[in-house]
Amino acid sequence: MQQVPAVLLLEDGTVFHGKSAGMIGTTTGEICFNTGMTGYQEIFTDPSYFGQLLIATNAHIGNYGIKESETESGSIKIAGLICKNFTWDYSRKVADQSIQDYFEKENLVGICNVDTRAIVRHIRDKGAMNAIISSEITDLSELKKMLAKVPPMEGLELASQVSTKETYEYGDASASYRVAVIDYGVKTNILRCFAERDCFLKIFPAKTTFAELEAFNPDGYFISNGPGDPAAMSYAVDTVKEILASGKPLFGICLGHQLLALALDIPTYKMHNGHRGINHPVLNVKSGKGEITSQNHGFGVSPDAIRAANDRIEITHINLNDDTIEGIRVKDQNAFSVQYHPEASPGPHDSRYLFDEFLEMVKSELAVTTK
Repeated sequence: MQQVPAVLLLEDGTVFHGKSAGMIGTTTGEICFNTGMTGYQEIFTDPSYFGQLLIATNAHIGNYGIKESETESGSIKIAGLICKNFTWDYSRKVADQSIQDYFEKENLVGICNVDTRAIVRHIRDKGAMNAIISSEITDLSELKKMLAKVPPMEGLELASQVSTKETYEYGDASASYRVAVIDYGVKTNILRCFAERDCFLKIFPAKTTFAELEAFNPDGYFISNGPGDPAAMSYAVDTVKEILASGKPLFGICLGHQLLALALDIPTYKMHNGHRGINHPVLNVKSGKGEITSQNHGFGVSPDAIRAANDRIEITHINLNDDTIEGIRVKDQNAFSVQYHPEASPGPHDSRYLFDEFLEMVKSELAVTTK
């Protein structure tokens, strides 16, 4: 496989030189890093990464190939890949194709043979910023002009770009529970976790009205993960407020966590680097147990504002690395959310109980309404 020289230019002027990976071309986005040692295919296809250039901190990417069934959405969602060793040959017999073939099929541009440790240390200190990868343009002045036109992640509404365009159903229509899923970038395994718990799901586009959601007659609502700035999603915040007013059980993950907070008048903020990886320790405040969690978010909810609203909101989970808020529950309502991904398998199943807790809320509410 032929490789050509490639360049990575950061917004602050820092430059790294390497070799092309995937398609020859140019791509831009906010640079971020994921510390997971496995699961690169799931990461590539996670809609929450839409608009971002991903640094893989693990030294080898592509070494176990690509298997079509192991995706979290219908296509690659990252804007580009930055890695140390980009491996065309793969060892796993059940894999369908190499990572190079996969990237060519998905038209993804990347760069390899760069010092990923140095890049991560740089943005760890300087914070999240935009960057550009090119294997077709070597003129840094031209790349700087292109990069200057890329908008910052803060203020971007991206969820509607990755959301389904049409409603669809998932699971057994004769299942015991009906859950309306608002798709802001939902991962496939989240749907699978619900279906495994006797749920029939209807997945709705991001900007679906509450009246349309209610027409499904759901027993509960799920607010999904997704990309972009939650503060730029006033339409979604209004919908969550209407769901809360309905009194039906509500569960949110990641972006859904942030939208629930905004619906409760709790502001969100852009994090210095965000949390991305499969080894983030979280404390369940109620049980006192620790959970090893998978995370992918660049925004958080204000800890000070949540603590000031303790008459309405209970903090259920805390990040043990930096004390950020990882979970909240609305007092006197069947509504809660977490900032991390309980459908993922870092623990491997430390957090799957959250789906069960949501279903217990649904069952309790149904028991009341059918009396």
